[in-house]
Amino acid sequence: MKIYVTRELPGAEFERLKEEYSVVVNPSSLPPTEDELLAAVRDKDGVITLLTDRMTKKIIDGSTLKVIANCAAGYDNIDITHCTERGIMVTNTPDVLTNATAELTFALILSVARMIVQADRYTRGGNFNAWSPTLFVGMELHDSVLGIIGAGKIGTEVGIRAKAFGMHILYTDLLANPRLNALGARRVGLNELLGLADIITLHIPLTSSTHRLIGAAEFNLMKPTCFVINVARGKVIDEHALVVALKTTKIAGAGLDVYENEPIVSDELKELDNVVMLPHIGSATLTARIRMANLAIKNLCTGLEGGKPPNLVNPIGNTAVSIGNNAVGSENTAVGSESTAVGSESTAVGDESKGVR
Repeated sequence: MKIYVTRELPGAEFERLKEEYSVVVNPSSLPPTEDELLAAVRDKDGVITLLTDRMTKKIIDGSTLKVIANCAAGYDNIDITHCTERGIMVTNTPDVLTNATAELTFALILSVARMIVQADRYTRGGNFNAWSPTLFVGMELHDSVLGIIGAGKIGTEVGIRAKAFGMHILYTDLLANPRLNALGARRVGLNELLGLADIITLHIPLTSSTHRLIGAAEFNLMKPTCFVINVARGKVIDEHALVVALKTTKIAGAGLDVYENEPIVSDELKELDNVVMLPHIGSATLTARIRMANLAIKNLCTGLEGGKPPNLVNPIGNTAVSIGNNAVGSENTAVGSESTAVGSESTAVGDESKGVR
């Protein structure tokens, strides 16, 4: 079996894969171009891709692939429908990056709420001459309101961590979340969440219904003291509207790990002091990355050897797995298409003034 891997992966399982199969690895640390990817998979049985690798109809049609193993929880970089039509199995790596991404979410929350990055620059610049009662006074998380958009696995873990900080939790999702409810969280509609939350975190897949879910109208509903954290996909936020909201102080700040035109980052965002920016490192712990690689390899080998991969995301043969706009391209297995969960106030429950402050 011939395999192409778009980037070097960590862990012993990857070394074993190279010993047992005919494996070609992209020698560059950068994603292959479309032409390079097309040439590389032309005669391959399987490929391990990353979220930066666009598996388009052109590439799929020019290949002999049987399995595309995406080393990511999301798979919006792959034309799932066309793969299904061609009988190509597509897999992902859910669950194994949940804790890492939830932890990074809280790193961003603390960074923006306590102005960590600004204070670091200030100190390194030699400006710290004396303690001051007004120096870098930020938001205290205890008794503040966290609004979680997308209460799947990652959103749930963020909520659990928020409870430890003494935060009140609101969430919006297609389904009620028993684990969050047990923490005293309330499921509400999107607009209510936007208006009540002090900090808003996004954990939703990119679908046609979540594309630019947060735009100018949504920013106008937020408190001017609100912080927005995005560790999902860049395109779920209208980045121009975000820049305007930050510049005009419609919101207090933002913490971003993803961008609308990634890896291109808006120059306007770079110029702002009230945004913390990271280079898409949500899953970047050694533990998570090895587990992702191992799961991608397991999916790939199982499919190539005639079995059903444990994380098959498209229906091949007698396998029935939902795809398209209702497919969950992230850890949010309870989210589905967000159009129902976050597109209206229909999910609001109880007296909306209770349990917030």
